Amino acid sequence: MHFDHHSAEHAADHVGAYRELREECPVAWTEAHGGFWVLSDYPSVFEASRDDDLFSSARSEHGGEGLAIIIPKAPTAFHIPIELDPPKFRSYRKAVNAVTSPAAVRQLADVIDKFVTGFIDEIIEAGEADLAFVAGVPAAVTVDWLGLDASEYKRYVDAMHTLVSAPPDSAEYAHARDVAVPWVEKTVRAHIAARREQPTDDATSAFLASEVDGRKMTDDEIYSILELLISGGVGTTASLVTQALVWLYENPGERQRLIDDPSMIDVAVEEFLRVFSPTQALARTVTRDAEFQGVHLRAGDRALMSWASANRDPRQFDDPDQVDITRWPNKHMAFGLGIHRCAGSHLGRAMARTMIGQVLERMPDYVVDIDGIVRYPDQGTNAGYHSIPCSFTPGKRRLASPLFPNA
Repeated sequence: MHFDHHSAEHAADHVGAYRELREECPVAWTEAHGGFWVLSDYPSVFEASRDDDLFSSARSEHGGEGLAIIIPKAPTAFHIPIELDPPKFRSYRKAVNAVTSPAAVRQLADVIDKFVTGFIDEIIEAGEADLAFVAGVPAAVTVDWLGLDASEYKRYVDAMHTLVSAPPDSAEYAHARDVAVPWVEKTVRAHIAARREQPTDDATSAFLASEVDGRKMTDDEIYSILELLISGGVGTTASLVTQALVWLYENPGERQRLIDDPSMIDVAVEEFLRVFSPTQALARTVTRDAEFQGVHLRAGDRALMSWASANRDPRQFDDPDQVDITRWPNKHMAFGLGIHRCAGSHLGRAMARTMIGQVLERMPDYVVDIDGIVRYPDQGTNAGYHSIPCSFTPGKRRLASPLFPNA
């Protein structure tokens, strides 16, 4: 099949591109980016994501150098634990789970609320703004949670999110690779060294205190985990929320339902996760020759599992292209499946609920300039919007002082 998830054609209609694959060839081969399999229906993605013996997440020579879980690979540091297979995976994931559990995220509720409030404060008095500005909250929360300087959140976005939202041959991508990512590494490594000397109560200190296989982790291992958490934190929830806010403007009746009954937001967010899957697809490497869903895989083949496509499979979901904010149960794959299911899912949900809730509470009549919207130019990994110009009835600030007074 002709398929390139990094093409302008795909960015213009990624929902339609995956629908065509599901209908014509749900496990298809494309010659793009050196050649890879595309798994687009619910059964194939479900099976592959739970078969780590056949579909490996580990780095290898296949597909070139770089981050193994995307196609083409990106020039990042080795990411723990997402680039590990069992049994090595388990002890590292246990350390990550300790700081991303539901209980741990509940302790961050006030922090999340403070950042959402502060970001909206910055635009609420003007009556017009770029609504995508609020999507900076997840990056700031993530950076602050790790103990880094949250006022520099844009630099982390510029580095890690650009690698998955800009075309690989663009100037933005080159700047991220050559300038922004090296800055992140230098800054985060200095932070790790400082916390090793003087630990605090942040997540970085928690990793320094944790043990893997009966030993403390090295600075390299901790950096690997932190870069992964930053990479996930700066893009995925922003992707989800920007798409949801635009949809709510385009569907004023549904927006009013959530305004009238905020208790509906939890279930609505699950539906937004399904239809606006923040991570569109992730990759694996085939470990051996095998028959899979009617096709013959070869050792070393690369495979792209599309969560976004599986989430719109009509064999799993009634009226899958219809957004139903009351849909329940909702067995979506937005956070993946299997051992590599997103560790940050609880944090992402908490941030999304708070962001959408506050926008609807404080800016209930926002009007989006649809013609002025700027989409991510590359929607192969994350879908969403760089810019959402809007207007609304001005409101009042809530915090006594700005989040970043010297910014």
